[in-house]
Amino acid sequence: MKKILTIAVVALLLTGLWAFVGKKEVTTVYLIGDSTMADYSGDYDPDKDYYKTRYPLTGWGQVFQPFMSSDSLSQIKHLTKTDSAIVDDRARGGRSTRTFFQEGRWRSVYESLKPGDLVMMQFGHNDAAENKTERYVNIEGYKEFLRLYVSQTRQKEAIPIILTPVNRNYPWKDGQLTSSHGEYELAAEAVAEEMDVLLIDLTQRSIDQFTKVGRDYSTNNYFMNLPAGKYEAYPDGQSDNTHFQPDGATAVAQCVFDGMKELKLKQ
Repeated sequence: MKKILTIAVVALLLTGLWAFVGKKEVTTVYLIGDSTMADYSGDYDPDKDYYKTRYPLTGWGQVFQPFMSSDSLSQIKHLTKTDSAIVDDRARGGRSTRTFFQEGRWRSVYESLKPGDLVMMQFGHNDAAENKTERYVNIEGYKEFLRLYVSQTRQKEAIPIILTPVNRNYPWKDGQLTSSHGEYELAAEAVAEEMDVLLIDLTQRSIDQFTKVGRDYSTNNYFMNLPAGKYEAYPDGQSDNTHFQPDGATAVAQCVFDGMKELKLKQ
């Protein structure tokens, strides 16, 4: 009887030890932003089949998890102190800094934040849409909402990272792509400087990448410019120089990860 009890106690101790050793700390990388960052698979439209109704539309956040593999984390250990990281993509199409907050999307992120998590924010496409009053935010409002996201992220001892908006596939001039975001790109940079926030200039990084591969390649392989009859979701084809196909999304995700590697936390 004593032998049986001893074995049982040892088994319990080993189970507890295994649970303790096997439990890993995880950094959550929250992505907040618009359609260019969103994940269209999974529960984005739970009543629709992604491959029949959306594919090949792909936000860069949708393909960002592979960049958070254990091998990759060793390259950004200045940002993540844990041995694993999970991307939680909360970005949503059509959202500006204001509507993301008003709809309660930020609150759900804020309530889940824990020390050491990352919050990567990329807005601007919809904030600048003056002809769409339901989402438009002027420059001062845009800056104020970025300040709010930064401040509340820091309240939870998490790390905010501002991203300037990813560039569109225009305007091109003499083989060189230039910025399509004007004051919003500069406003994001200004808030980062004012609040001493980590900044990834995704506008410039994406411009450099799209220019590197060239206008024709970028148009046909990165952006949602589709011929008729190729994809079930777009039988008539489509012309879209804002949103990405999988290769474009992956190229932008690489730009973001490269930016993360170069960031330096204040000691």
